[in-house]
Amino acid sequence: MKYEPINPDLYRHNRERFAKHMKSNAIAIFQANPVVAENGDAVYTYKANSDVVWLCGVVQEKTMVILYPDNPDPKAKEVLVIQRPNELLEKWNGHLLRKEEATAISGIANVQYVDSIEDQIQLWMHHADTVYLDTNENDRRGAVLRTDLLFVHDFMRQFPLHRYERAARIIKEVRAIKTKEEVAVLQQAVDITHKAFLRVCRFVQPGVMEYEIEAEITHEFLRNRATRHAYGAIIASGDRARTLHYVDNNQECKSGELLLMDFGAEYGNYNADLTRTIPVNGKFTKRQKEVYNACLNVHNFCKAILKPGMNYAEYIDKVNKEMEKQLVDIGLISKSDLKNQDPANPAYRKYFYHGIGHHLGLDVHDVGTRNQPVKEGMLFTIEPGIYIEEEQIGIRIENNYWLTKNGNKDLFKGIPITVEEIEKAMKP
Repeated sequence: MKYEPINPDLYRHNRERFAKHMKSNAIAIFQANPVVAENGDAVYTYKANSDVVWLCGVVQEKTMVILYPDNPDPKAKEVLVIQRPNELLEKWNGHLLRKEEATAISGIANVQYVDSIEDQIQLWMHHADTVYLDTNENDRRGAVLRTDLLFVHDFMRQFPLHRYERAARIIKEVRAIKTKEEVAVLQQAVDITHKAFLRVCRFVQPGVMEYEIEAEITHEFLRNRATRHAYGAIIASGDRARTLHYVDNNQECKSGELLLMDFGAEYGNYNADLTRTIPVNGKFTKRQKEVYNACLNVHNFCKAILKPGMNYAEYIDKVNKEMEKQLVDIGLISKSDLKNQDPANPAYRKYFYHGIGHHLGLDVHDVGTRNQPVKEGMLFTIEPGIYIEEEQIGIRIENNYWLTKNGNKDLFKGIPITVEEIEKAMKP
């Protein structure tokens, strides 16, 4: 890992939070993601199961976390399972964790090897009544290779008479509430992203290529111990900014164009998510400024009203009404358009055609409810956008907010966001 060691109390606290929701005499088993083949003998860059990382902090294939709070064996109430070190394998792929190293990361004293855990699981299953198994559940996710189900199906065949529960039902609730320890790690990802933004503000000028900007961001990430980009960086100049997931990043940035940049660093497995739109030549035109400020007004409206206790659907409805108001003010839609609009396809959708935000954490689109009241401790992105095909303009403004009892904490506070602040940051 590139990042500094993280206090194992973060993971210890998370395990306690999950265990509080378990039924009596229940065992929970979490399995790491496998390495996935790419082409030939190559494999994709390893990405750990976020639930496993949330519980123990270990990022290594074949890892398992087993929680059994009512285990008759007091030393086996929580067990970490890792791959046994192999000298030949380490010559090819590098260091594998030793037991004491795994304990230092996770705070779990009982560490076992995966090739010797089967008999112990067999014993524990004779005592347990209920089993929690983990699957990759996210209501934003489409069809993917469900490797998690292979383990689930095999386990249920071995022990068909136990009661089974979805660990994801608990995970969805507890992972959505971010502890101060988690936010401290995520704040480091935010701070690295902040540095990268300031760097590209000084770098961008007419004639640079989008991929050169991406390279500057990558450089700043890695030199500050980020593991990687949190997601594929979007560096979209001109009309390409209207494509929400534009990642080609292969065109020239021209004077007079706006440049939309959506990127974030991953640090300690937690992710930042930033979007800024800046003028390539360092100066907004009058119209660009007008549209940008309308988008910023919506952003500021969002952060003012999003509070614990508010139903997320109600929040979205209020945001859409504010977007309608701003679009009327800048001449994109009229009050007549609003009066005669199709409720199934409202007028604002022509210019704002994505969601206002999402949960953020170990996953960029992190787990969490979107149909229940918002709770203290949740962490959301706020990212309104205005996209105008006729003017070849795409503007989006995104920050990350942690909801606390003392109000929303903007993790990107201090990063240039107004027209004036951005133009100042871009001055030579």
